[in-house]
Amino acid sequence: MQGLAEFIEKGGFFMYLNLVCSAATLAIIVERIIFFLGKGSVNARAFLEQIRKLVMANNVDRAVKLCSATEAPVARVAKAGLSRLSKGEAAVATAIEEMMVDVMPELKKRIQALWSVANIATLLGLLGTITGLIRSFAAVGSASPEMRSKMLSDGIAEAMHNTAMGLGIAVLCMIGHVFLSAASKKQQSELEAFSMKLENMLADTAHAAPGQLQAR
Repeated sequence: MQGLAEFIEKGGFFMYLNLVCSAATLAIIVERIIFFLGKGSVNARAFLEQIRKLVMANNVDRAVKLCSATEAPVARVAKAGLSRLSKGEAAVATAIEEMMVDVMPELKKRIQALWSVANIATLLGLLGTITGLIRSFAAVGSASPEMRSKMLSDGIAEAMHNTAMGLGIAVLCMIGHVFLSAASKKQQSELEAFSMKLENMLADTAHAAPGQLQAR
């Protein structure tokens, strides 16, 4: 910790701004990981099979309760369709499409912000580099001989520390963006497949037993 404190102190003012960027980066990455491994990690195929069994057993109410037990996107889509099952195929399709519009942005949320944070961190690092070089040039031009060497080394150290900090945060943002984008695209494709299969299954059920299924 002492070494980290010295590293930040040598970088000067812009290092503290980049600390804010690093905190924002870690917050975004951790929040998205929790989402994808938490409520967003429901197995869509197994969940659809559970709903299918309950609907085929004419137990729509229990299927709705199953969906209400989690905030996973697939569960919210399924609940929307099941809640309209008694109103016909068109109502089911409309409800599923409307819920898809609501939940899809949740799978992409904050991921693109990592690019903005990467750019900001890089520019802050560049500003810190420039101010460090300005200090170095000022030492050469105006400082006394006995202070020139120290000011020159301090200015170069400030410049290099800011460059390293800005680039380090940018690299972290890019790595996080790659993995989180891949996870987001995977869940989007699974959700789209799930909604299509759910809609077809509920349509077949409605045709097979019209008027018999009730959802509260």
